[in-house]
Amino acid sequence: MESTRNKLIKLLAANQDHYISGQLLSERLNISRNAIWKHMKELEKDGYVVEGKSKKGYRITGFPDKLSENTIQWGLNTRWAGKTIIHKETTPSTQIIAHQAASDGAKHGTVIIADQQTKGRGRMEREWHSAKNKGIWLSIILRPAILPYLAPQLTLLTATVMADVLYKHAFTQSSIKWPNDILINNKKAVGILTEMHAEQDQIQYIVIGIGMNVNQQIDELPEGLQTIATSLQIETNKNWSIKELIQDILLTFEDAYDTFIEKGFSEVKRKWENYGFRMGEYISIKTLREQWGGTFSGIAEDGALIVKTSGGETKKLYSGEIEWFRDGENDVKQTGSETNKCK
Repeated sequence: MESTRNKLIKLLAANQDHYISGQLLSERLNISRNAIWKHMKELEKDGYVVEGKSKKGYRITGFPDKLSENTIQWGLNTRWAGKTIIHKETTPSTQIIAHQAASDGAKHGTVIIADQQTKGRGRMEREWHSAKNKGIWLSIILRPAILPYLAPQLTLLTATVMADVLYKHAFTQSSIKWPNDILINNKKAVGILTEMHAEQDQIQYIVIGIGMNVNQQIDELPEGLQTIATSLQIETNKNWSIKELIQDILLTFEDAYDTFIEKGFSEVKRKWENYGFRMGEYISIKTLREQWGGTFSGIAEDGALIVKTSGGETKKLYSGEIEWFRDGENDVKQTGSETNKCK
């Protein structure tokens, strides 16, 4: 059930250009006018500037910079994504909170957001540096009616969502490095972590974690990452509104997810391959048993990387060590172990 605070925010958002009376708010929300006044005070604590005039009512005239459940939901035009938001100033990891909330029955589309993560992590338990108020650190709880083996498709879908959001904001040089890193000018700006709780034939819930570097300066990135990671600020030399980016991500994600559920994986596959880093190029691969190479020709429905060898054989790769950057193509040679499996 939608909270009274969310209903109040929607009413105020629909009447930004004029006052809405306390009596009308009271009738619409079925609470006392004194309760309305208390809610307004809570909005002011979040940083909103609330103007109240006798015989006229209330309106919002100023908006806060900081994140909160209220500030994110103000102007968020989604149907289900982010209708419930859990915001933390500091937390070890939004994934931890998301798993607990999902176990406690949190609804599909619940979003957990933090200003800072002290133990942010990516795939294979790698650390993700999550500085306070410098990026987007969020997790989304999903309860899809799909079979567990299709869960990797949601990782690929999320990657296309993030690439679309970046493209929309003029980052035309963004690409997806299989399976879930988003690069800007060949440097990592976004990481995605998908974790699942399921039975053999049924998904209980999926948690998708997104980490996005937004307003870091180059010297604010850990020294070991400065040559291989980037942020929106580094690429454009301007600060970005984290709140507006979060709203854009949630709206874009909701549309893409609903299309996926209705029409299947084909559009995700097409879009992913359009953004795919090194698509159509030769890549070198090392697995536990062999070292080989071939042309990166696409992704399979189960999220595997498809490689065509020089001998004409088509292979699927689920995990391995891929040399994405070769000498002469970038200032740094990066070799990373990749896997598309959900945890």
